Amino acid sequence: MNGARETAARDARTGDKPPRGCEYSRSKPGLRRPAQVRAGPRTLGTSQEAAIHRSEPPDLAAALRTGPFHLALRTAITARGLALHRIRRHLALRGVNIGLTSLSYWQQGRRRPERPESLRAVAALEDVLDLPEHSLTRLLGPRRATTTVGPPVRPYRDLISPATAVDHLLATLASPRDTGLHTITHIERVRIGPDRQVTRRDSQHALRAHRDGIDRYLALYQGDPGSDISLVGVRAEENCRPGRIRRDHAHHLLAAELLLDRRLRAGDTHLLGYGFDDAPSPDPSCEYVRGFNSGAGQYVLQITFHPTALPVRCHRFALHSPGGAPYETEELTLDGHRCVHLVATAVRPCILGIRWDWE
Repeated sequence: MNGARETAARDARTGDKPPRGCEYSRSKPGLRRPAQVRAGPRTLGTSQEAAIHRSEPPDLAAALRTGPFHLALRTAITARGLALHRIRRHLALRGVNIGLTSLSYWQQGRRRPERPESLRAVAALEDVLDLPEHSLTRLLGPRRATTTVGPPVRPYRDLISPATAVDHLLATLASPRDTGLHTITHIERVRIGPDRQVTRRDSQHALRAHRDGIDRYLALYQGDPGSDISLVGVRAEENCRPGRIRRDHAHHLLAAELLLDRRLRAGDTHLLGYGFDDAPSPDPSCEYVRGFNSGAGQYVLQITFHPTALPVRCHRFALHSPGGAPYETEELTLDGHRCVHLVATAVRPCILGIRWDWE
């Protein structure tokens, strides 16, 4: 079975390790005083509670007393009659820079301030909104962990053969099993040249981080048997740049880091574009597959054939592991632009691909 293989693996590093990501594919009002932030949750003293009851509208006093944080903040903003852009300007005059989006999300409860700079902003908000000291910061309570539940993850060795070669290649880049990234949408285009071989593949991903600190995406590629992996070109085209590249010549494997242009926090999304220029192999290509070690929201694969190299039959398939029997197949018809494609949604960890016959 021929096919060029490529694995886009997503992983995250924290601490001394660089975070990363991966997935697999192949082809066969007035200034009072500087605000202070004090660690840990606080309770209001009797004098502070009395001040709230004395000077604030009942709804604001109740919100400041019982929370939650976003309700107290929203009620205070409404009570003071300040627009968010004016609040942002007052914060800037106090040396605190915070985005309008963050302020909006905080008062809606969509996010909560947890980073040190965010906590400084909350203390400054108490000053801007003329609230008692610690009336907002105490409602935050202890800091929560900033990770979200990630999708189920399979080892990369379950998706690429030989498994030991994959393990060794990933070890050279200290790649963990947990990807740290989830594919929201992946659109992939593969071109077959006049010699019936894969010549180029282009990928565009919409990704979401489920862990703080991710700053890279790891793409794994496996060429056709007999191909020269040293000739494979890596293109970092959109919102990324090339990082470390490792090659296994004996098993036609390549691992390439794609460095993101920013460090992602849990819940952040990123649009990533990259591609490979394939190396020729002795035999024609007859399939292209992509493996998902942690699933995806949506995957689209399009194969475009050269006018002088058209297949006689195409079908899509799904596998649990390399070399296994397909658990799903479907005939595909070549369209007027010499293309076939598949669309898969709510993809679970598996291998998806398109196979074609030349005769």
